[in-house]
Amino acid sequence: MPELIAYTDGACSGNPGPGGWGVLLIAREGETILKERELSGGEPDTTNNRMELLAAITALETLERPSSLTIVTDSAYVKNGVTGWLHGWKRNGWRTADKKPVKNVDLWQRLDIAQARHQVAWKWIKGHAGHEENERADALARAGMAPFKPGKGP
Repeated sequence: MPELIAYTDGACSGNPGPGGWGVLLIAREGETILKERELSGGEPDTTNNRMELLAAITALETLERPSSLTIVTDSAYVKNGVTGWLHGWKRNGWRTADKKPVKNVDLWQRLDIAQARHQVAWKWIKGHAGHEENERADALARAGMAPFKPGKGP
């Protein structure tokens, strides 16, 4: 059975500002890559955290059938949120421990639904540290942001 890995990244020019997200999906057996798929997109006015979340959401929503996969992110916000904070937020009616509304609740709820149909292992890696696949996801995120940056019109 092939191993499925999604490398995800988000980018923002200004925070908030124009942003983009990128996903590199890889199916492999051992060291042999069987298939790769690149996804990207962006928004004109967003934040880096929203783009990091949207990258992970898109990776999960793109899969047509329930799958077992590893999502590799350089966002501690996404990794800690999904593996540590999410359960408490849901239990507390989408409020933080200090009773404030969860930021980006719309995307956290969407991520919660998207991951429910899969077996997901979450892995954090340091960004901009020479990880080839993470650098490719970053390039995809920057490409997704490009059409929304000032001076990039028709």
